[in-house]
Amino acid sequence: METDEEIVVRLATAMDVDFALPIVAEMEASAKARGTGIAKRDPAAIRKKILEGKAVIAFTADGIWAGFSYIQSWEEGHFVSNSGLIVAPAFRGLKVAAAIKSKIFELSREQYPTAKIFSITTGLAVMKLNTRLGFEPVTYDQITNDPLFWEGCKSCVNYPILTGKNHKSCLCTAMLFHPQ
Repeated sequence: METDEEIVVRLATAMDVDFALPIVAEMEASAKARGTGIAKRDPAAIRKKILEGKAVIAFTADGIWAGFSYIQSWEEGHFVSNSGLIVAPAFRGLKVAAAIKSKIFELSREQYPTAKIFSITTGLAVMKLNTRLGFEPVTYDQITNDPLFWEGCKSCVNYPILTGKNHKSCLCTAMLFHPQ
């Protein structure tokens, strides 16, 4: 879809909590369509991230939802994950993901300036976005070892691979930004 409409990417607010259901539905539908694994998200957890000021959301000027992402801290703020990046199908290919990724990275740096920021993904486009922001591919032992993080992978179709390899590797690529 081509659009001349401006996409606004901003910090999500309490007014956005009603978008939690369409966000998680699109995350799941997108993963199924691509045949990739993705951990299912709970709408309540997405609402919580929004209310905590740990999410960004994208809309058209007319208020049509275009995309979303959130952050999660681990190990007392030593690590922060950039997670749940999703763009509504009508807005793919319009650089919405790049704008969201940039904004969520900025939010991570503001809220956790000394944290190592990581992302795990199977998508080449996200790997390229991460690389532009200064992330580098790493082995899983360089990102959080918090069991709660890995617990979030349980609903992924690839979870048996992850557990079979003792959380040392999977089909996702781990990428890390180390603050200087």
